[in-house]
Amino acid sequence: MNINGIHHHTIWLNKTDGKTIEVIDQRILPHKIEIFSITTTDEAAYAIKEMVVRGAPLIGVTAAYGMYLACIEAKEKQNETSYLKEVAQKLNSTRPTAVNLAWAISEMLEVILKINDADERIKSALNRANEIKHEDIDICYNIGKHGLKLIQQLAENKKGKTVNILTHCNAGWLATVDWGTATSPIYQAQQKGIDVHVWVDETRPRNQGASLTAFELNQQNIKHTLINDNTGGHLMQHGMVDMVIVGTDRTTRNGDVANKIGTYLKALAAFDNNIPFYVALPSSTLDCSIEDGVKNIPIETRDQNEVKYIQGFENGELKSVLICPETTPAINYGFDVTPARLVTGLITERGVCEASEEGIRQLFPEKF
Repeated sequence: MNINGIHHHTIWLNKTDGKTIEVIDQRILPHKIEIFSITTTDEAAYAIKEMVVRGAPLIGVTAAYGMYLACIEAKEKQNETSYLKEVAQKLNSTRPTAVNLAWAISEMLEVILKINDADERIKSALNRANEIKHEDIDICYNIGKHGLKLIQQLAENKKGKTVNILTHCNAGWLATVDWGTATSPIYQAQQKGIDVHVWVDETRPRNQGASLTAFELNQQNIKHTLINDNTGGHLMQHGMVDMVIVGTDRTTRNGDVANKIGTYLKALAAFDNNIPFYVALPSSTLDCSIEDGVKNIPIETRDQNEVKYIQGFENGELKSVLICPETTPAINYGFDVTPARLVTGLITERGVCEASEEGIRQLFPEKF
């Protein structure tokens, strides 16, 4: 998608040296656009853990390139195989909820552990990382193609009036390589000339909706309005939301969905007000080893200071401001789980299906 009218991806290989992975530093958006360079596996782990990059698909792609860097570093190690497995474990531990991370690392290990020659391993690792990147672009485009049909139907029912879509957190192109998941149908609707407007949840405590989704939509010239996290239910009660589209970090075999904290409450409000609630996901976020997401999906608990402090930009600097008594403890769950019964459908790269084992199995039989 575009920044200042110029097409960008969120991650790319530096063409000069071929050994530096460059990403947009999402911690300082929308105030500054800066590039963060990843030259070591430690820097790759840091970028994922500290949310220089975030969003399940982009985390996976970053980890894939991290394993490419691991192959380069392994040349200097006595036991190359042990080192590669060690790095895989290090990267895998950075963000426990997003299943794309483990998926991408597994994909890389499947390729590189079969190769004994170090130079050939490096070449193959880069090829596979590049493939994973471009697969993600294609997948997100196809998610948009299938989700577009849902928006087109709403537009027809409203006889061309504005289609109001509520989303949560950032499931846009900044969370992927391009297009996004929840935003891909929206971007494609815009390209078809459909009048769309997006309600953007601020998404406390890190405010990815305010800082990232609003940034994206502004850059794409899509009408949008920022709201605080507790406004969605009110909008739904008053007929101001036509559909909800969110992303997901992990979806179970029965259709339970783990997504940014607060998603469950939006699903409850949508259900109560008869508003369709869709989840857009690449198949790499499916975890068919888990049946009950509420009980079994690991939920990341992050630093309490993300809740106690709020970040903002002042005089060219990113600053943190305490918003509660300093001694007040806080808890910071990064995700919650929306039960499948509240999900109208899953928008995938192969089509839209019911949020159930039967629905998922019809589109992705190889996952079972």
